[in-house]
Amino acid sequence: MRDSAAAPQAARSAPALTRRFFGWLELVALVIVLDQVTKWLVLSQLDFGEAIPVTGFFQLVLVFNPGAAFSFLADHSGWQRWFFVILALGVSGWLLALLRQHHRETLLPLAFSLLIGGALGNVIDRLVHGAVVDFLYFHVGRYGWPAFNVADSAITVGVALMLWAQFRAPRTTSNTNPENPS
Repeated sequence: MRDSAAAPQAARSAPALTRRFFGWLELVALVIVLDQVTKWLVLSQLDFGEAIPVTGFFQLVLVFNPGAAFSFLADHSGWQRWFFVILALGVSGWLLALLRQHHRETLLPLAFSLLIGGALGNVIDRLVHGAVVDFLYFHVGRYGWPAFNVADSAITVGVALMLWAQFRAPRTTSNTNPENPS
């Protein structure tokens, strides 16, 4: 009898998914769509390695990155494709759980949504093309930043927002000695 009375109480205290949570999921979808549409446009207009100068410091290019950030592990035999797919899906699942937990806040869910959308955008590339499509290239003279894409930008902004949230969070102290409350 006691268990049946506890069930309605648990149901009332469980966090309900709100419209706000689904709004964050819409942002995830928007990042994925923007990422994939921009990559489709570049793939349809440029040949591999082709560059279109936009300004003196920015070009649209078409490159494929089988590795991670800054082409980390790009020169390996191909195992990294599946490693990064599994890693991105696992991290996205974890971030989705955090998004659900913090969906009523603003800064952290924004960060989580950008990270999930960016990670899944790049997963799509790895599954479809075997590598990530990069096309935004900034440079000064002959010195340049590695090419990147909308998904990479979302991931970078998401990480920055997560760090900002951590620095803004109030610091709490824990008292490990219950006999001395000070």
